[in-house]
Amino acid sequence: MTTLELVLLVLLILFLVGGAVSSKLLLIVAVVLLVVLVVGRGRGARA
Repeated sequence: MTTLELVLLVLLILFLVGGAVSSKLLLIVAVVLLVVLVVGRGRGARA
């Protein structure tokens, strides 16, 4: 729907691929973006 969701989707794919490499940095970035997306969606729904 939005660019943020598109970025999250791409990051999710990168996370799945990076999971095999066990990249901690990728995991941290994925979690942070996930939280940002959830918070952003919550604010958008409330607003």
